[in-house]
Amino acid sequence: MNIKFSTKVLGAVAAAFLLSTTSNAASCGKITIADMNWASASMMAHVDKAILTAMGCEVELVAGSTMPTFTSMNETGDPDVAPEIWANAMADLVDSAVGAGRLHIGNAAPMTGLGEGWWLLPHTLDAHPELTTAQAILARPDLFPDKEDPSKGAFHGCPAGWGCQLSNSSLYKAFDMEALGWNLIDPGSAAGLDGSIAKASEQGENWFGYYWNPTSMVGKYDLQAVDFGVDYAGDDNWVGCIALGADNCSDPAPSSWITSRVNTLVSDNMYYNGPTGAMDYFGDRTYPGSVMNEMLVWMDDTGGTGADAATEFLSSHGDTWKSWVSADIAASVEASL
Repeated sequence: MNIKFSTKVLGAVAAAFLLSTTSNAASCGKITIADMNWASASMMAHVDKAILTAMGCEVELVAGSTMPTFTSMNETGDPDVAPEIWANAMADLVDSAVGAGRLHIGNAAPMTGLGEGWWLLPHTLDAHPELTTAQAILARPDLFPDKEDPSKGAFHGCPAGWGCQLSNSSLYKAFDMEALGWNLIDPGSAAGLDGSIAKASEQGENWFGYYWNPTSMVGKYDLQAVDFGVDYAGDDNWVGCIALGADNCSDPAPSSWITSRVNTLVSDNMYYNGPTGAMDYFGDRTYPGSVMNEMLVWMDDTGGTGADAATEFLSSHGDTWKSWVSADIAASVEASL
């Protein structure tokens, strides 16, 4: 074996690898990611940071929330990535920005099982498998007695001031729930809503109300989504009436909940100047709802941050995320943990 030749070859390979890595880092440069102020989005931001760092980027996380982050991206191009934008309330603005080429949709549905709606606890369905639709549930207010007025059923809505409080009040009206013997319960706060679910589950009581997914509550208590039993009645009915609240919606039609639109948005800089494979990564990066709920329960039980959850996810769910990236990027991410 020619030692000098082998050394030269190995040196050339190492130099090529270093040049490739340096070039990739240079072409990527600094990337900013919105660390949104809720658990699932924060975990996603830290996972994105780990992946993009492995691709050679210098990554900075910046504090974010839905509307301020979108406005900043639309007007200034910064941050470069918003991992989880719930776009229903501003769909026209998002579509306008994407249509004009100012922003790009990195992933049109970064999680499965997303959505808002009405839910039951699993032990209720075990005891009453006939409750297959909202109409079947609404015919049995006796199964869900209101603590303050046991002659009525209790439907747990949203705290005053939340957008879902308006939608639920309209649906309460649309389904004629008052006449069917139901009270619409204001839980007072997020803690009050969560507490009503936890107490009912722990005491084996029935619970019926609003919630959304992904959340630790859905994962922890295995909440079961209710089939509304009717189709979505159109944007005019929902956006132009139901979403405005019962006081501003004189004749709402019964409807299933509007489909939740959640997007990963990226800037021009990320779209055009990001590292090779970055946009493929974002396109493939879809979290199974069951996995995300598992991680949210983990965060809730341990008090873990988004950074902690990202490390736990990357360490424990390689079967999920390794399909999103090349083998060498996956190896680099694992080596960094």
